[in-house]
Amino acid sequence: MKIRLALSLAWASLWHRRRVLTLATLTLTLSVTLLLGVQYLRTEVRQSFTNTISGTDLIVGARSGQLNLLLYTVFHIGDATNNIRWSTYQDLAGDDRIDWIVPLSLGDSYRGHRVVGTDTGFFDHFRFGRGEALSLTEGQWFGDVFDVVLGAEVARKHQHAPGDELILSHGGGRTSFSNHQDTPFRVTGILAPTGTPVDQAVYISLAGMEAMHIGWESGIAIPGRTVTPDQARARDLTPTSVTAALVGIERKVMTFQVQRQINQYQGEPLSAVLPGVALSELWRIMGQFERALLGITGLVVITSLLGLVAVLLTLQAQRNREIAILRATGASPSLVAALQVIECVTLASIACLLALALSAGGLAVVSPWLLEQHGIQIGLRPLAAAEWLLLACVPATAALVGLLPALLAWRQSRTHGLSHGMGE
Repeated sequence: MKIRLALSLAWASLWHRRRVLTLATLTLTLSVTLLLGVQYLRTEVRQSFTNTISGTDLIVGARSGQLNLLLYTVFHIGDATNNIRWSTYQDLAGDDRIDWIVPLSLGDSYRGHRVVGTDTGFFDHFRFGRGEALSLTEGQWFGDVFDVVLGAEVARKHQHAPGDELILSHGGGRTSFSNHQDTPFRVTGILAPTGTPVDQAVYISLAGMEAMHIGWESGIAIPGRTVTPDQARARDLTPTSVTAALVGIERKVMTFQVQRQINQYQGEPLSAVLPGVALSELWRIMGQFERALLGITGLVVITSLLGLVAVLLTLQAQRNREIAILRATGASPSLVAALQVIECVTLASIACLLALALSAGGLAVVSPWLLEQHGIQIGLRPLAAAEWLLLACVPATAALVGLLPALLAWRQSRTHGLSHGMGE
């Protein structure tokens, strides 16, 4: 009965001062939204990074740091320090310990999307998430020299369908003035969405990559040396080099041995990295920033709670009459003090509920942009235990900071009588 009475009195008091307290509650709502959003995004981004590639035992490229190799091969960020000679790639492919190997040739783009030269092995062996394979929603994997397969987001963004003709650009920038006009490609397939950088890429054959660069030197088409598609098909289109390769080891226990021997390869300087280890290092570096951001956001929430307490303390001087009436009707000093804590916790709880709704709406807006710009798929899901705990800390902290106005109310209720309150 006493609890119900306290809650009823606290709600009546908050409603009476709703105009004054609305701004403080909105400020706290925005702070909690930021806190919840940062925690949610860091969890989803980490999961998205982890799901980007699976089933690949090694990534092999020219000698460089493992993060750089991971970024330009898997996330399509940055460029390779050098290429791998085709003869080296063939040596690796001939190793009995290697179950499969998929070449990657990079360096061109289509309207800002990375063009990846590869072979049918990419479609057969590339895995993401929990070992999920690639699939096509339309058409088929490329078969001709000038066939191209589009990632889901590329097709969606530019409204492409099988049969469309594309002109690829030289270089990896979003804007290019060097286009392969003489060798147009035809869309033969569209990949199903994966929520990984695969959705943002364009896939052609190694032969197609070689064909469109015939007659090009130092990024410039030499007049009179370029060829038509039919002329290109008649030539030997065996590549002289590739950018990198994805490798699957037949016996997983041999992975470290193969990695060590590739790193010590005598023909040219190579680097072989384990994707899982490289992803862990990448997240370790990013984790320092996101933990700092989470800490700063937590301080913003505490600051907002202190602002709420400051508002309650400001209103305290106007509550002498209310306290005197409560005391005259039999309310104990403890009940008067408890009302302050209940009010603070109630406002914090309302802010949390509003923050949940605001976060859901914000994610619905931000998710398509993250997928389109960075290949990171973030969807709505039930909050994890850590996120519920973080949210529960807000009302708990509000109860702690609410002890200050509660203490003042308790002292005031012991010294102020009804006559004093009526005279205020």
